[in-house]
Amino acid sequence: MIGNLAKMVFGTSNDRKVKSARPLVARINALEDEAKARSDEQLIEVTRALQARAQAGESLDALLPEAFANCREGARRALGLRAFDVQLMGGIFLHQGNIAEMKTGEGKTLVATFPAYLNALTGKPVHVVTVNDYLAKRDAEWMGKVFAQLGMTSGAVYPFQPEAEKREAYQADVTYSTNNELGFDYLRDNMKGSIAEMVQRGHFFAIVDEVDSILIDEARTPLIISGPSQDRSDLYRTVDAFIPQLADEDFKLDEKTRNATFTEEGNEKLEQLLSAAGILPEGQTLYDPESTTIVHHANQALRAHKLFHKDQQYMIRDGEVALIDEFTGRMMKGRRLSDGLHQAIEAKEGVDIQPENVTLASVTFQNYFRLYDKLSGMTGTAATEAEEFAEIYKLGVVEMPTNRPIAREDEHDRVYRTAAEKYAAVIEAIREANVKDQPILVGTTSIEKSEMLAQMLTEAGIPHNVLNARQHEAEAQIVADAGKPGTVTIATNMAGRGTDIQLGGNVDMKVMEALAADPEANPDDLRARIEAEHAADKEKVLAAGGLFVLATERHESRRIDNQLRGRSGRQGDPGRSLFFLSLEDDLMRIFGSERLDSVLSKLGMKDGEAIVHPWVNKSLERAQAKVEGRNFDIRKQLLKFDDVMNDQRKAIFSQRREIMESGEVEEIAADMRHQLIDDLVDDFMPPRTYSDQWDSEGLTAAAREKLNMSLPIAEWTDEEGVDQEVMAERIEAATDKYMTEKAEAFGPENMRQIEKQVLLQMIDAKWREHLVTLEHLRSVVGFRGYAQRDPLSEYKTEAFQLFETLLDGLRGDVTQRLAQIRPLTDDERQDMMRQMTEQRKERQEHLTMEHGGDSQSEEDAAKSTPLIEGFDENDPATWGNPGRNDSCPCGSGKKFKHCHGVL
Repeated sequence: MIGNLAKMVFGTSNDRKVKSARPLVARINALEDEAKARSDEQLIEVTRALQARAQAGESLDALLPEAFANCREGARRALGLRAFDVQLMGGIFLHQGNIAEMKTGEGKTLVATFPAYLNALTGKPVHVVTVNDYLAKRDAEWMGKVFAQLGMTSGAVYPFQPEAEKREAYQADVTYSTNNELGFDYLRDNMKGSIAEMVQRGHFFAIVDEVDSILIDEARTPLIISGPSQDRSDLYRTVDAFIPQLADEDFKLDEKTRNATFTEEGNEKLEQLLSAAGILPEGQTLYDPESTTIVHHANQALRAHKLFHKDQQYMIRDGEVALIDEFTGRMMKGRRLSDGLHQAIEAKEGVDIQPENVTLASVTFQNYFRLYDKLSGMTGTAATEAEEFAEIYKLGVVEMPTNRPIAREDEHDRVYRTAAEKYAAVIEAIREANVKDQPILVGTTSIEKSEMLAQMLTEAGIPHNVLNARQHEAEAQIVADAGKPGTVTIATNMAGRGTDIQLGGNVDMKVMEALAADPEANPDDLRARIEAEHAADKEKVLAAGGLFVLATERHESRRIDNQLRGRSGRQGDPGRSLFFLSLEDDLMRIFGSERLDSVLSKLGMKDGEAIVHPWVNKSLERAQAKVEGRNFDIRKQLLKFDDVMNDQRKAIFSQRREIMESGEVEEIAADMRHQLIDDLVDDFMPPRTYSDQWDSEGLTAAAREKLNMSLPIAEWTDEEGVDQEVMAERIEAATDKYMTEKAEAFGPENMRQIEKQVLLQMIDAKWREHLVTLEHLRSVVGFRGYAQRDPLSEYKTEAFQLFETLLDGLRGDVTQRLAQIRPLTDDERQDMMRQMTEQRKERQEHLTMEHGGDSQSEEDAAKSTPLIEGFDENDPATWGNPGRNDSCPCGSGKKFKHCHGVL
């Protein structure tokens, strides 16, 4: 009570932040008339002047009023949209590195252009992050008009994009992309062989749309680039067949932690089944170390059957198991569950089993987005997760006032005893609203439930649209129509759909549809006609009470419920929201509905009767807060473990970049060689030992293997005054001379390229092995807790030791590979040339057959014309002096290093 009184007197911290931004907004508004008076060319001239000032060192805060005023005018001319004061305020807080919580329909897409424009003046990369590819392309095209009006470039990045187009998009001043594609491009860039092949140009400023969905909901799962491993599909199918034979007492389910384990009875039964099938060798039990792989497969098969359900967590699309995002209801194309779980689900559903993958590179969203110098975000719902944003990302949350007061009526939840009673009440509520032409948005938590409700509405004779992962392609159209009179729309989830539900229907979408149907029509006449129809429909919907949001269940997260609610009542429109629940709902069932059930029984509630009370709402919010807290702990723990790997990842990636940027890597290779020699001498001639304790033969053999040299080590050790230091110096001098001679034989430029490629290849190979080892360590380190040891500390210690082992192994492998490489002899070169000539003849014959007797296509004829007059493939003296990456002088069209310059 005292706290509430203090807030009334002094205001909340949020009120003070909003108040502090008002003078800046006033300064921007004062420049509006001046901006309006500029010509289109002058708008661009202002941008160029601001760029010059920013790149000369003037602070962006000082440029903000002028930049925002110029951007507002650019948006007004390009889109016909004049930003409200609250939108300018949102842009200010985004520039300052905060999360702007703005209600649905407040124009977040336009808000992002202001800080994006301001920060792009520096010439550094600005990324605007969206939740799906459709929105990335739409926003880049739509807001790209604003940037073009101001003399700036914008681009969109999306999956399976041509490399040249992707590079161009990243070179733009402002780049729109999804969080997944940005993360994957970061990993892919750090697997490239040269700086020129990398597409991203750094991480300066990111604006994350639907920031809670991306940085909270999706942060539990790391991004992984993987490659195929051995095929074990038969084992998955065999183990899968045993799971349906288990009884309820053979396993335990923990739905709170989404875990499934075998009981002792289950283990015994499984052992018998596996032994009978010949999978478990005679005398071997599931508790033996040799059974680890079989136990892993059995556990994943149990999870696939008991915790993953078709049309809830995944769906079957084109004969493949496609995952469904539990937070957005969308199909996650190309995403697969790791650790064999996806294969277990494929076996369960009887579809083709794709090979398991091994990790080539991985990163969590937390660590990817913490790469940015400055991060900000927008969403309709962030306040509930303010603590996590502050702790993990150092982001503050500012709740923005709405442009117009919210007129939506949020009713108390209605709780029924059974799901059947609840759905009967839902159908009746939809019918009542439908009769008076009120548009209805019905929220469900899974595809299965949305299709079941759709079936019930069909039986009740109520027309409707269904929006879920199956209708992914048509989502914008369905959402655009959701505000028309009497329209019933069932949606699995409304997080980040990106298209506003406008009362009476979406005019812009209707104009686009009409123009697509009749390209010859006059756009202005079409818009005038459609706006007139829309005005009549809007009046009808307003009279009916605006959009009615009807939710059939509470989600685990309060934010998801608030996002659904927020679809109604945009820009001061009237609206209504109501949640229908039952004691059989997952959230109610898992989080303590027993007491509520007993209370309802004592009250003597009749069938079809609901309990409606603010206490019920409070009780549910507490249950949701518990789930959110648990999920926060899971993400925090994941991050603590990933931070260990992240330090190592940064070290490896920065080392790779240093090698790619360096013109001379000879010193790096020499340092590795010298360090290896020091280690070998220490191993075979330990410090503080006598010469008769040295292993001369062992050191000679090691030098032959690792350095590719036969050295008179035994003779050296017999000499007077030779100690470990002298021995190391002699071996280093001998190897330095050997590598110098090798460089002369190859040619200095070729040798530097060879060293660079060997270094990168060895780093990548060692890092891949290291990731697999860390995965295995992560999976077993949790058991250290039973021995009263902290799993995280154990993981840190052992991961560091493994990293040291990686570096030691890297030195040895790079040195050994470089020592063994040699130029081809004349005979070997002649043999290679002969083989290449034969292959070229075979290709020529193949082309002749393909072109129906023609000798070659024009393109291939051009490719085979030598680039150098007098070129003779058998005489290297006639080849000129091409660089490794230049086109081969033979005219094959290949790079020299892949053709006549192959090593």
